[in-house]
Parts: sequence; structure tokens; C-alpha cells
Amino acid sequence: MLKSNSFLLFFCFILLFNCKKDIALTFDDQNISTETNTIVEVNIPKAIGNEAISEVINSEIERVVISHLQVGDPDKITSKSIEESITAFHTDFENFKSDFPEAAQLWEAQIDGEVMYQSPDVISVALTSYQNTGGAHGLLNISFLNFDASSGKVIPNTSLIRDLPAFKKVAQPYFDQAIKEKHVFDDTNDFVLPENIAYTDDGLVLLYNTYEIAPYSTGIIEFAIPYSDIKAYLVFDSAR
Repeated sequence: MLKSNSFLLFFCFILLFNCKKDIALTFDDQNISTETNTIVEVNIPKAIGNEAISEVINSEIERVVISHLQVGDPDKITSKSIEESITAFHTDFENFKSDFPEAAQLWEAQIDGEVMYQSPDVISVALTSYQNTGGAHGLLNISFLNFDASSGKVIPNTSLIRDLPAFKKVAQPYFDQAIKEKHVFDDTNDFVLPENIAYTDDGLVLLYNTYEIAPYSTGIIEFAIPYSDIKAYLVFDSAR
């Protein structure tokens, strides 16, 4: 009888452990601010569920948001949290007003995030940031983050695609069409992939930020390649 009870307890422990291990990962929307904040808006997804994986994903999202709120040299970031970055942004604005009291320009920053795609293999998140610190125009920047759904670690672009030369041959006609629609003249013989690539419901999206391959007036250039065209070159299965 004692052995039976011990076996039952052991079985329940294993079952409980596996249930905890397989907790589904979901995302909540969160707004981050401070008591004195008036010029920064941050709305980003927060991973919840599996604690270990969520922590890795949320830390990376936080790191990118902090970098987007940085004013000046990106190598001199000192903030350890988004709240600290918001406070630092305010401080930089107050210093600007002190140095240039005649300037009427108000600073602003807005960062919005969304989960673009989620499967058992990969999670793609987009962070869109707009920052205006008194220049001729604000700066819009979009960052795609691809996470390994089993670990939460960031997947570099080089690990998203196999046989890169073959993939580029398929992608180039989509790129050519995208720049044609934007009236951009580019040397397509030197086609390079963008910094931002992500999974979406419509296919693999490639996005070039402002200034990446064209002047500011061109804006962002992006296009989606249907999974049916590139399935053989994807490391992660696009079928959910």
C-alpha cells in the first residue's frame, strides 16, 4: 500500500511538472509611464505564461524600447528600465529648454508594439517608434524581433533562412516591384536583404527603414513574400 501511494505521488509530481513546462505563452498589452510623464507614450506587448521564456522575451523587448528612447549617442545608454528611459528623455528635454529658451518645439516620443505572428516555433514582434527632438522632422523606426518560441531567445536573420543566395533570387522581384512603386532608383544587381525580416499571416515580410536604402522622402519600403514561394528556404515552418 505504501509503495502504491509513493508511486501515485511520483506520478502526480511528474504530471504537474510537465503541465507547468507546457504552459501556453500569451501576450498582454501594457502601457508604461511615470507619474510626471507628459511627452512619452509606450504601448508594448508583454509575454506571460511560461515564466522562463516570458522573462527572456520581455527583457529583449525592454532593451529595444530603451534604445529607441535614447537621445544622442546610442553607445552611452545608462537606463536600466523603460521608466528610467522615460525620465531621462524628460531630463534631456528640460536641459534643451534651459539651453534654448526661445525654442518653441516640444519633444515627443511614442513606441507601439504588436505581436505579428505566433506559432509553436517562432514569435514575431514589431516595435514602431517615433521620436521628435526638435529637428526638421521626427524619426520613425520599425524593429522586427523574431523569438524562438521554445526558449524566448532572439533568432538572428541569418538563422531564419537557409540557402541565402537561392532565397535572394526569389525575393528580388518583390523588392524590384516595391522600389518601382516608390519611384526609387536602385542598383538591383547589388540587392541586399533588410535589417528587418519577420513572419506574418500574409507571408515573410521584409522591411527597409527610412534612410536604409533611400532618402527620407521615400519613407519605409516593405513587401511580403508568400510562404508558398519560399517554403523550401525557411528554417521555421510557416504552417501553424
